[in-house]
Amino acid sequence: MTTHEAVSAALADPRVQKDKKYWTAFNAGEIPADWPLISWIINENMLSKDGEDHTRLRRLVSKAFTPRRVELLRGGVVAIVESLLDDLERAAEESPDGVVDLRAVVSQPLPLTVISELFGVDEATRPRLHGPVGVFFDQSVTPEEAMSTFLELWGVLTELVETKRAAPGDDLTSALIAARDEEDRLTEDELIWNLVLFVSAGYETTMNLISNAVRALTHHRDQLDLVVAGKVEWSKAVEEVLRWDPPGQYVPMRYTTEDMELAGVAIPKGEPLLLGYGSASRDDARHGPTSEEFDVTREDSSHLSFSHGRHYCLGASLARMEVNEVLPRLFARFPDLAVAVDDADLVPAPSIIASGVDALPVRLR
Repeated sequence: MTTHEAVSAALADPRVQKDKKYWTAFNAGEIPADWPLISWIINENMLSKDGEDHTRLRRLVSKAFTPRRVELLRGGVVAIVESLLDDLERAAEESPDGVVDLRAVVSQPLPLTVISELFGVDEATRPRLHGPVGVFFDQSVTPEEAMSTFLELWGVLTELVETKRAAPGDDLTSALIAARDEEDRLTEDELIWNLVLFVSAGYETTMNLISNAVRALTHHRDQLDLVVAGKVEWSKAVEEVLRWDPPGQYVPMRYTTEDMELAGVAIPKGEPLLLGYGSASRDDARHGPTSEEFDVTREDSSHLSFSHGRHYCLGASLARMEVNEVLPRLFARFPDLAVAVDDADLVPAPSIIASGVDALPVRLR
């Protein structure tokens, strides 16, 4: 589904569900175990649940991501941002040609640090999460690499649960364990699967959003100048980035539970739907003939980057807050910051799910 109408209709229609039990081909054994998107199908977290199961899982963590709770995190996020910008300047000074990878020094560690602190992941464990999570979004790896890396991630999170079960803290992992052990509302697999979702989605998408925003703004200096001059709010610029180059392009999968029609297309029962959030946000039918243009002054920058309806992204407020804190500080400190290579020379992330680049070399001055 690639149009705004089709994606919106699929998100809102109760005849379209997330549970793989509705996929005819999967249940007939026609989808091989080494299919590159298989981990997105077999998971047992909120991403693949409907109805009461989804509500039950969502309720356990939703209070941690309310706008009020997110606001309480702002001071800590600002401190992390300032520290990372110090690191960025230091790395540039130490670089022979003044070029530094902004993705590695700022875009990746900011959301990883924030989500790790939320879930009680200590500093020694955090590097062990980054590599496996990246592979989770990578559709170019071999099936053997994918399985090996997934088991590695599962092992790290299992260790985290064991640690927090022995010594609970004021963090979301401990809260999920309490729901599992005391209220018996989570199975052990559900506990780990949801940690996989929260930790991976909690930083991979925000990491790409930061890098995508820097690319968009530095390649459209006139737009950046408007924001820096205060003529356009940073929050409005962030929404335009989310529309124009969202960090999540597709999220597998949804399934039709009966023969139906969506946006004028007849679809049989039991079919998988892949929703194109990126293309929907650039749909001429929604945003007119300038939909392909990056324009921070656009009157309507509405998008589906955080999905819509009952599966709307829990971390949307947190992601927005992080990006709205890092961007103004980045460009206030380094107003001449520019990408150090041509856009065509940047290596895109090897994923149909995430939209980003493997590295973002920049010059600060």
